[in-house]
Amino acid sequence: IIDYSVWDHIEVSDDEDDTHPNIDTPSLFRWRHQARVERMEEFQKKGEELSKGLSESRRKLAEAQKKVKELSLSKTDDSKAELSKAQSEEKKLKKEEREWEKKLEDHNREEKKMPWNVDTLSKDGFSKSIVNVKPESQEETEEEKEQKHKTFVEKYEKQIKHFGMMRRWDDSQKYLSDNPHLVCEETANYLVIMCIDLEVEEKHALMEQVAHQTIVMQFILELAKSLKVDPRGCFRQFFAKIKTADQQYQEAFNDELESFKERVRGRAKIRIEKAMKEYEEEERQKRLGPGGLDPVEVYESLPPEMQKCFDEKDIQMLQDVISKMDPTEAKAHMKRCIESGLWVPNSKTDDGDEKEEDPTYEEVKQEQEETKKE
Repeated sequence: IIDYSVWDHIEVSDDEDDTHPNIDTPSLFRWRHQARVERMEEFQKKGEELSKGLSESRRKLAEAQKKVKELSLSKTDDSKAELSKAQSEEKKLKKEEREWEKKLEDHNREEKKMPWNVDTLSKDGFSKSIVNVKPESQEETEEEKEQKHKTFVEKYEKQIKHFGMMRRWDDSQKYLSDNPHLVCEETANYLVIMCIDLEVEEKHALMEQVAHQTIVMQFILELAKSLKVDPRGCFRQFFAKIKTADQQYQEAFNDELESFKERVRGRAKIRIEKAMKEYEEEERQKRLGPGGLDPVEVYESLPPEMQKCFDEKDIQMLQDVISKMDPTEAKAHMKRCIESGLWVPNSKTDDGDEKEEDPTYEEVKQEQEETKKE
């Protein structure tokens, strides 16, 4: 079972200048690494339980066979009855032993078919490579990470984008050889946010290309972490392996890539929905009438006959409808219409004097046009 909850803690900046996306890329990918480790441990535990079950079954069978042998030497009537019962038990235990053996064989066969991943591939394939061991370093604070990322991106943003658009293994390896400073978590961070930006902009093909390079960088970082070396010292080993990889290795890489793209699409969708909600709320705030009510919402809450009056801009029709309504209900509707700006009482005469007269109203044209479209 894969835990996707880590994505819920990823904060993505919506500013134009995404110099620091404020995300922790190692955490972003750690859920997959941790899920793999847990599955491997669970699979190993299952194998141990099957082996233990088979051993116990064989122990019981040996005891039953010993008992059958002892009873077969006895000639008493009681022994004959016991012998028949023991033989039945022996037969039953032999069947159980075969079942345990089959389960263990299936388990071992499944283990051989399991796809390789960055954990299993990095242990033996690169064990003879001579690389510089990465010294232990103190964990950075969030502020230090942010400043480091911002400084790095300001300096190398153009180069990171260039790497993100590459397609061929050889080109990627040569570019990193020429620019080894790019082999770091800051590059992976930027590529992740770049993928989300491209997906939000509906540039799906470009997103998938950059996603490929993101996984390339992440595989290198995970390999370095597994070998406890500086990633700049092992990226060549990664390319040497991936370019000569068999089907299982390629499937492991593609599995990581497809899972990452799905998460990018989900994250982009969340960002778009958030932006739409913010835009709708801004538009709603602009529409609010003097009483703080939304004219669109108020219009939609009115009885159909009142809505028709506003549609046709017919004051007399509105007055007729109100006169036929319950006074309390009519008063409540008109109060909300005034507070939303649907009805604007006008008590000024032509000469500027104010006097009490039948109220008239002015509609807020823009809101009414939007209401009609809906």
